[in-house]
Amino acid sequence: MTMLSLRLSRALSKGRAARAEPQSRANLLATLLRKRAAAHAAGAEELEALLRDQIRWSLPMLRDGDAEPPPSAE
Repeated sequence: MTMLSLRLSRALSKGRAARAEPQSRANLLATLLRKRAAAHAAGAEELEALLRDQIRWSLPMLRDGDAEPPPSAE
């Protein structure tokens, strides 16, 4: 086996590295907004639509029974 195939075999057996959890909802939203802007600039309409849905999902929501908005993470 060549060195390249050995390295590829090891990489495949380890799988993907676990991603770090976002520090806050604000950080997650900022990351999604940057990715959406890049998708828009690249003309990737389907990816941009997917990211818009994820952004909508990540926004904080108030319900009828909520007295006040949650504190901001600043």
